[in-house]
Amino acid sequence: MKSTAHEIETVEPSAIRVWTEKRTIFIELTDGRIIGFPADRFKILSKASEEQLKEVSLRLNGFSLRWESLDEDITVPGIVAGNFQLPFLKSS
Repeated sequence: MKSTAHEIETVEPSAIRVWTEKRTIFIELTDGRIIGFPADRFKILSKASEEQLKEVSLRLNGFSLRWESLDEDITVPGIVAGNFQLPFLKSS
């Protein structure tokens, strides 16, 4: 008996826009979602100034965020999956 299962192709969303507000980085994805995360979830970004955080740009067709002056790259699929370097710390 022959299997007729159809493979469903999933396409990872990429970012079409990135911006920062008060040490939070936001990305707008091709599927319409907007995701925000604290800069303090990443080692290098946690030490960056507000001005340095604002220097973010999209690379690799929206699959990567780049901070040239910090020499830092973060993948968009990693952010969507919740892969952060540091734990979330509530501010008191």
